[in-house]
Parts: sequence; C-alpha cells; structure tokens
Amino acid sequence: MTGSIKESADDRLFTILNYIILFIFTITILYPLVYIVSASFSSSTAVISGKVWLYPVEPTLAGYEAVFKHRLIMSSFLNSVFYTVVGTTINVLFTLIAAYPLSRKDFMPRNAIMALFVFTMMFSGGLIPSYLVVKGLGMIDTRWSLIIPGALAVMNMIIARTYFQTTIPDELLEAAQMDGCSDFTFVRKIVLPLSGPIIAVISLFYAVGHWNQYFNALLYLKHQELYPIQLVLRDILVQNEVDASMITDVADQSARDGLRELLKFSLIVVSTLPVLIIYPFIQRHFVKGMMIGSLKG
Repeated sequence: MTGSIKESADDRLFTILNYIILFIFTITILYPLVYIVSASFSSSTAVISGKVWLYPVEPTLAGYEAVFKHRLIMSSFLNSVFYTVVGTTINVLFTLIAAYPLSRKDFMPRNAIMALFVFTMMFSGGLIPSYLVVKGLGMIDTRWSLIIPGALAVMNMIIARTYFQTTIPDELLEAAQMDGCSDFTFVRKIVLPLSGPIIAVISLFYAVGHWNQYFNALLYLKHQELYPIQLVLRDILVQNEVDASMITDVADQSARDGLRELLKFSLIVVSTLPVLIIYPFIQRHFVKGMMIGSLKG
C-alpha cells in the first residue's frame, strides 16, 4: 500500500513554529553582518548619523582606502597569514602524531598517556606560569610565542583519535602488516588518505583560532611589527586609536571621528573575509568529520 502519511494539525503547527523560530534566529545572526558590510561602504556622515540600516548610504570606498593606508594593516595582515598557515600546519601535524598512536589498541600505555592529556584539560598552571614558561624559552616578542604554546589542542586530538578508531578498521592494519607494511608506511599510504574529513575539520578549528587570536599577542609581543591583524583591530575598536597620518585632507576632529567609525566597519570586513572565503571549500568535509569524530569508539 502506497501513499503519503497525512500530517496532523499539531505536526503542521510544530513545523510552522520551527520555521518561525529559525527565521528569527537567521535574521538575528545575518542582520549584523549585513549592517557591517553596508556601513563599510557608506560615508562616515551617514554612519554617524544613523542613516545606514540595510543598504549602503552615499556609497564610498573611503573606509577601505583608510584601511590600506594604515601603517600597520598590511604588516599585521601578513603576520596573521603567517601565524595561521605555519601555526595550523604545526597544530595538525602534532595532533595527528598524538591522535593516531592513542587510537591503536596494541599501543599499551595509551590509557595512561590519554589520562595525562585529559588532566591538562581539567587543570591549568594559569596565566603567570604560562608567561614564565614562554619567557624561559626565550620566545617573548617572537612569532613563535603565538604558535608553540598552543601547538596542540587536546579536544581536537580527542576528536581525531575517535575518528581513527571508528574509521580505520583493525582488519585493515592486520592485512597491511601481513604484507610487510610498516607503521609509518601504513599511516602515509592508508591512514592519511582516509582522514581528509577530520584533517579539514581540525584545520578549520586551528586556523580560525590563529586568525582570531589577540590575547596571546597582547601578552607576548612588544613590537608592533609582529602584531596580528586582530590586535590592530582591537586597538581601533576598543582604544579608538587611528593613525593621524591617515587624515591628510581634513584637520578637524569631526573628520577624525567619522574616519574612525568607518575604519572600524571596513577593518572588520577585511579581517573576517579570509575565513569566509576558506570555509566553503572545506564545508563538505566539516559535518562528516565532526559527526564521525564525535562518536565514542
């Protein structure tokens, strides 16, 4: 017997309420993004007077011109690219090196080592001991101070470990060992090619973390030439610092305030654009990697 199941009135009401709630959530999340983009393309006068609601008012590229005239924007942008690329590479490498052995049942001390990793999630030495460790290693005011201290995130390692346990069957390892395959060859030729989804997931997590970090930079960096873009954005948003050299055509305070407001929105767009561009390329791996990696093996 074929036919569609008739939907009851309660089911229809539930579906309608779900759509309404999801629509409200979508508008709540989407509108601030639309407003920021519209304000970044609007004139400073329109932004300050509150004329911008949805579409750009008096369209102009003055905000983006001010961004690229800022003496620290380009250097901080390149610094963030360096921190993100190099840091993510080291993060993923360390995570895989730790996760795969701990996923092997024939690795006897894996439970004891895993307990040590979990212990670090529960207890931390604190801010001052962390600073003293970084200082003792001679990494203060160096690029490595933003990369090495966070070289491995235990939660990402646990997700990758669970992925290996649920995706790489023991029979595959046994067959490879019978053919004379070493552990390193097995990882290189079999494990890594099958681990694309989880590598994409943890790479995204690490990359976003590196791109958005500013607190460690605030602690460990002294020279502005090493600042990531988020720290420069913080100076503009929180401390209202705008380079006076950017205001060459106007001399009054109102022009400075208007440029500051416009620069905020333009810099937010510039600083978030790389992540928005990268995400669609790994989005197809994201759900699969997270769902498999979150299951208990």
